[in-house]
Amino acid sequence: MKVQITETVLRDANQSLMATRLPYADYEKILPVMDKAGYYSVECWGGATFDSCLRYLNEDPWERLRNIRRNMPNTRLQMLLRGQNLLGYKHYHDDVVEKFVELSIRNGIDIIRIFDALNDFRNLGTALDATMKYATPKTVASGCISYTQSPVHTVEKYVEMCRELKNMGFQTICLKDMAGTMSPFEAEGLIKGIKDAVGDMPVILHTHCTTGMAYMTVTKAVESGVDVVDAATSCFSNGTSQPATETIFYALQQYGIESGLDEKVINEVNDFFKPVKQKYLDNKTMNPKSLGTDSQALVYKVPGGMLSNMIANLTDMHAMDKFDAALAEIPAVRKDLGYPPLVTPLSQMVGNQAVTNVLMGERYKQISKEVKNYFKGEYGIAPAPVSKELQDKILGEGGEPIDCRIEDSKRTGEEFRKAKEDLGDLARTEEDIMSYICFPDQARKFLEARKAKEENIAPYTIEAID
Repeated sequence: MKVQITETVLRDANQSLMATRLPYADYEKILPVMDKAGYYSVECWGGATFDSCLRYLNEDPWERLRNIRRNMPNTRLQMLLRGQNLLGYKHYHDDVVEKFVELSIRNGIDIIRIFDALNDFRNLGTALDATMKYATPKTVASGCISYTQSPVHTVEKYVEMCRELKNMGFQTICLKDMAGTMSPFEAEGLIKGIKDAVGDMPVILHTHCTTGMAYMTVTKAVESGVDVVDAATSCFSNGTSQPATETIFYALQQYGIESGLDEKVINEVNDFFKPVKQKYLDNKTMNPKSLGTDSQALVYKVPGGMLSNMIANLTDMHAMDKFDAALAEIPAVRKDLGYPPLVTPLSQMVGNQAVTNVLMGERYKQISKEVKNYFKGEYGIAPAPVSKELQDKILGEGGEPIDCRIEDSKRTGEEFRKAKEDLGDLARTEEDIMSYICFPDQARKFLEARKAKEENIAPYTIEAID
């Protein structure tokens, strides 16, 4: 028997513990070592890394990916993609989604883990088709389910979803337990049910230690036939992050289960990251609150990245005294929105609205643009009926959301042409244009700073956009 490990320290582990503030320079030297570890894959891109590179770290996310690829030629590099949402906070036209996937593969991504925050699989099709269109021999399209519990989320429903992902053409299936609320009991029923439904198709478990449940859940998942488990090098594990790579490796050894990992190498990786972690504890980028266990997350269903971002935002606003009240407001907002899984961008939308409700002292006195768009139907179909009172407040009495898969016919290339025109000589590559489409304000600032710093660099040729 073999259970393989995906290492998350370069993406979700630091996203969950320190809001994705880990610069490339802090881990560049260890990449050639990580390349020898024997991981199933290294998750290094996607999620919030793209936004964070431009917004906080003054890095080109595409250059980061190319550098990782150059230093890890033998390891499958993995990204997390939000389907039609890409890595931003809205849905993009089909031609934008296709080009983003093409560029991701071209710049070094092997495994694209694709999910939709509402599990509305209509929003996965374009990204899946593009992945297969531009696939290399190493490319894997992994269909991902956003796992949560609610009155409408059942084992039977999840098994049905997995059948649908297989029929769509995905090559692996990932259960994404972003809040770490999956219990060992639930893992056993899910993994066995899914394995019965999809046969020998590889099944992956992604969970977090937020509630203290993860190690028990991983153990039961292994016993139930899971093929791959996400984990983080131990000094960046636990708390709101994933369980520890070395610990899982050791436990698998005890069971006589092969993982493919080199024990000496994974220990060297962890030794490298220990002072990195300490630096960010010392400068308070990493809040010790993210390192603890909070069983109340079993009630709030709050994922690690959402929790670390809430802490960072409330700290910036000098309002950490409102943290517990904001946390308690989250389940109520989630119910009003029809029980969406709390995963990006829904986690930010629900979390920000909960914070706003608490800070304003009145529920929905101020409603975010994103929540309004959600009620208009622009993110897909809610898992359960939404609050009629809130819907009437946003859409007007009797207003109904549109049935939104609005991007079906939008393949005009107009967005690329307009972005290229807006940027002028700031854009040197298609990647620059894509960054601008996804995050216009942040990308423009980055590109302007790059131009000012690198005036003597010869311009690149931008391929014509039909």
